[in-house]
Amino acid sequence: MRRAVGGALTSLTGLAALLIVAMLAIILVDVLRGGVGHITWTFLSEPPSDGMMAGGIFPALYGTAALTLLMTLAVMPVGVLTAVYLHEYAPPDSLLSRWVRVAVVNLAGVPSIVFGLFGLGFFIHFIGGNLDRLLGYQKLEWGQPGILWASLTLAVLTLPVVIVSTEEALRAVPLDHRTASLALGATRSQTLVRVVLPGALPGILTGTVLAVSRGAGEVAPILFTGAAYFLPDLPNHLNSQFMHLGYHTYVLATQSPDVEATRPLLYATVLVLLALTFALNLVAVVIRARTRRRAASAAH
Repeated sequence: MRRAVGGALTSLTGLAALLIVAMLAIILVDVLRGGVGHITWTFLSEPPSDGMMAGGIFPALYGTAALTLLMTLAVMPVGVLTAVYLHEYAPPDSLLSRWVRVAVVNLAGVPSIVFGLFGLGFFIHFIGGNLDRLLGYQKLEWGQPGILWASLTLAVLTLPVVIVSTEEALRAVPLDHRTASLALGATRSQTLVRVVLPGALPGILTGTVLAVSRGAGEVAPILFTGAAYFLPDLPNHLNSQFMHLGYHTYVLATQSPDVEATRPLLYATVLVLLALTFALNLVAVVIRARTRRRAASAAH
C-alpha cells in the first residue's frame, strides 16, 4: 500500500513538472515560429515608424537597458547593506531586525501594480513635486514620469530578492573562515570585508542577476512612472521618459490599428525580451554552478 501511494505521488509530481516544461516549450515554439524570421539588424538598430507598424525597437531596447542599469545601481547598495546588517550585526531577537524581516516578506508579496502606484505617489508627486518647488521651476521638471523614478520603483520591487539572496550567501560562508580570521587578530569589520564578503560574492551576484532579470521584464510598475507609448528619441536625462520592451509589447498587442501588420513585430519583440530574460537567468545559473564547484573543490 505504501509503495503504491509513493508511486502515485511520484507520478503526479513528475506529471506536474512535465506539464510546466510542456507549457514553456509551447510558448517558446510559438514565439520562435512567429518572430525569428523578423529579427534583423535593422529591426534591432532602428526606431519604430509608420505608427509602430514598421521599423525597429532600438529605443525600447536602449530604454530597457538604461532602466535596468539604473535599477541595479539603486538596489545593490541598499539590498547588500541591509542583508549585512541583518546577518552580521543585528541581534537575532532585536525588535528592529524583526520589523525589517517582516517588511522584506511583505514587500515580496505586494503586487507589482501597487509598486507603480507607490512610485507615482511617492517618487513623482512627493519627491519630484517638492524638488521642483524647492528649485523654483515654473513647470514640471522632476514632478513628472521619468526614467529615474521608474528605476527607483523597480529597485523597491526587487529589493527583497537582493536582501534574501545576499543573506543566504553570507550564511553559506563557512564559520571556520570567520573564526580563523578573528583568531589571527583581524577585527570584525576586517573579517567582513576581507573574508566574508569575498566568499559570499558569487551568491550575491547570483541574486543580483535574478533581481535584474525580474526587473527587466516588469511592466506594471513603469506604466505610471516613466514608460512612453511612442518615443523614437532616446532618453538623455534622468527625468526623460523612455520606451521599454515590455510596454512596447503591450502596446503592439492592444493598441495597434492593424493587428495583422504588427503581429510580426510583436512576436519579434517578445522574442528579444525572452532572449534577454533567459540570458540573464543563464548568467545566474553559470555563477551558481561555478560557486558550487569551487565550494566542492575547497571542501576536498
